[in-house]
Amino acid sequence: MPDHSLSYDVIIIGSGAAGLGLALSLPDHLQVAILSKLNMSEGSTYYAQGGISAVLDSADSLQSHRLDTMRAGAGLCHNDVVELVVSNGKSSIDWLMKNNVAFSTHKSTQSNSQLHLTKEGGHSYRRVVHADDSTGKAVQLALNEQVLNKPNIKIFEHHNVIDLVTETDTLSGKKRVIGCYVLDAKKDIVFSMKAPCITLATGGASKVYLYTSNPDVSTGDGIAMAWRAGCKVANMEFMQFHPTCLFHPEAKSFLISEAVRGEGGLLLLPDGTRFMPNFDKRAELAPRDIVARAIDHEMKRLGVSSLFLDISHRTAKFTKSHFPMLHERCLDFGFDMTKEPLPVVPAAHYTCGGVMTDKNGLTDITGLYAIGETAFTGLHGANRMASNSILECLVFAKQASVDITRFLKNTKKQPNIPAWDDSKVINSDEAIVVSHNWAELRQFMWDYVGIVRTTKRLQRAKNRIELLKREIQEYYGKFHVTSDFLELRNLVTAAELIIDSALLRKESRGLHYTLDYPNLDDKHFKKDTILKP
Repeated sequence: MPDHSLSYDVIIIGSGAAGLGLALSLPDHLQVAILSKLNMSEGSTYYAQGGISAVLDSADSLQSHRLDTMRAGAGLCHNDVVELVVSNGKSSIDWLMKNNVAFSTHKSTQSNSQLHLTKEGGHSYRRVVHADDSTGKAVQLALNEQVLNKPNIKIFEHHNVIDLVTETDTLSGKKRVIGCYVLDAKKDIVFSMKAPCITLATGGASKVYLYTSNPDVSTGDGIAMAWRAGCKVANMEFMQFHPTCLFHPEAKSFLISEAVRGEGGLLLLPDGTRFMPNFDKRAELAPRDIVARAIDHEMKRLGVSSLFLDISHRTAKFTKSHFPMLHERCLDFGFDMTKEPLPVVPAAHYTCGGVMTDKNGLTDITGLYAIGETAFTGLHGANRMASNSILECLVFAKQASVDITRFLKNTKKQPNIPAWDDSKVINSDEAIVVSHNWAELRQFMWDYVGIVRTTKRLQRAKNRIELLKREIQEYYGKFHVTSDFLELRNLVTAAELIIDSALLRKESRGLHYTLDYPNLDDKHFKKDTILKP
């Protein structure tokens, strides 16, 4: 069992694009620990199919990227943050290429290899850099290799953080982070680690919903830990639903990339007719909230379990060359996208809110940072535009690395952390309680806090959350912690933050749509929803 005084300069919780990007941007003299709940690659980055937005075409402009981002964000994007992220698009792509990420290229008339750019919903130009249709995988594997070659970086796989440890300055009353308690899931032991800087890069909270495109690790861990530690969170009502996940009982979390619609894919009703032109002049290329709501509307109107996405009018050669992974995976489930439409349903996809940070990723607590999907930076506003997410991870990883390096030059010696005390707990023989509560939570969140909401539904969800919270608190005090229980505990916290935020916003904007207040209300609600512990 590790000594409870195990100490690092920086602890990074999470091993996706944000966490690895930060680790690789920090100076080599710093001792860095990366904690990953499962193996390094098991996160949302690895499964991201689409790409990374950056202005690289001479016909495009930073101004256009800014305007597209803010238009998708429905009036809530922070202009200075949008400017920061968009202006760092090209440098972020260059950094990835220097770290051996191989993006898709095409041959120009001068026979020089150029990056192939695609177009996705909400974008006015082709500006999405990609690695075929497995961009996230290419990024993840390349950064994994770089990190593993760094002697100052220690990887802890299958380590689940339970909670952050903070102390409060007696004079200023300001909190600072000093470490965390960690469950080694393989050895089934808990120990503590200390560091003057901890960064939350744990991804989003989409597993709070019954249907999601996210991997199982997306349980809102960083958001819940930060909230319990005393950080503000913002805009948790804005949960993005990807319009097109493959509808098949065995196709768990398998989404059909936005790029399929970008390359001409059409959404169809069961009788083969298009419907998106009835909802938005941009049709299939409208932002995701509009497309997801349209699909949800038509499914409920017709009483059907799925609609269809069709790209079979393109040549088989085109489809196979642009979407090789998608094509192969669909064949595995019995669908040939070169010949037939694919059955699709919306699924929870991206958490647009999160832990409030400044432009350096710093939270309310000294030494505690949050980057990537865990954080609320102000970039996405009420709706994330496609392919801005990995870009945000990389830009804020760089911002945080500079601020952390500066901060560590003046930091005080870390105090010791009390050893984890589990002397009065017992092993639970009721794992069924955790699995039942997990299933119940995800079902009522889908039914009551999904794509279309009402105040009555939200109140029903709130009542159920209160019951779950009491059960979890009782369980936590009596039994030895497990990874499944820790994830349930964090999901319930994330769910409550989503519900409370949604109840506060009495209008419909971006990803938050309520039948009780179907219109925009700029007079009262053109602002972020901020929750304080």
